[in-house]
Amino acid sequence: MENAELLLATCRHWAAGEPGHAVLDAALERRGIVSRWAVWDDPFVDWSSARMVAVRSTWDYDARLADFLGWAGSVGPGLLHGVEAFRWNTDKSYLLDLARTGLPVVPTLIADNAVDLRGAIARMAPAVVKPRVGAGGRGIVVVYDAGGWLPVETHGAWVVQPLVTSVMDEGEASVFVIDGKPVSQLRKVASRKDIRVQERYGGTSYLVPLDPRAAVLAVDAIAAATEVLGVELVYGRVDMLRHEGKLVVGEVEITEPGLYLDHLPENADRFAEAVLSRLRR
Repeated sequence: MENAELLLATCRHWAAGEPGHAVLDAALERRGIVSRWAVWDDPFVDWSSARMVAVRSTWDYDARLADFLGWAGSVGPGLLHGVEAFRWNTDKSYLLDLARTGLPVVPTLIADNAVDLRGAIARMAPAVVKPRVGAGGRGIVVVYDAGGWLPVETHGAWVVQPLVTSVMDEGEASVFVIDGKPVSQLRKVASRKDIRVQERYGGTSYLVPLDPRAAVLAVDAIAAATEVLGVELVYGRVDMLRHEGKLVVGEVEITEPGLYLDHLPENADRFAEAVLSRLRR
């Protein structure tokens, strides 16, 4: 097999590539970039053989974070964003760092034990409780009363936030920022039976025009993350909600943000251009 200039890291469940990957494969090929998808924990992949490695759909990292970060640390300088950015971004306590920059963020409390968890829920109730390390909506629960509820794994680390009910009608705005520019937007709406916007939980995603306010906030969020980390962030997705009448950041995904290529095929060309400009350097 021809050595790839670009290796796109994925997981075993999505070994062929993220949903809609064919448009990204074609966009890279049109620019003369030799690329292929590789499973991040495949011991037979020589990651050092590629000039660049981009983490794309490694959506099992949350169950094996130490392994994932160990792998990222072994890839070398060709890894876009780099292991330290992933170490920061895979722990949702990063939201506190962003809030300290002045970025409007969903109010967030951290709980490292059962006592702190009960106290945080009491302050936020009704509250959304999430694992500090989590992906795909896994492990998220809504708690209305801290008195009788604790998660099974009470020794875990948790993020506690207020229940933002607008996610079920107005939805969540997801803006994709590539090369520092807002390029596209989705509206993701939860069902009436769940607050999670992922389709597996009944959520629905819609292509919408870029909203100027959401676009500005998304760029500000990536800039704030860049300020905290001190590294160039080539691509990312910023998820926003309306809380108490104000647009606030709920997530800044720079580790393995799905590009929603099946909804937004234009993201493929933007991503391919960002890769090409860096391969030319």
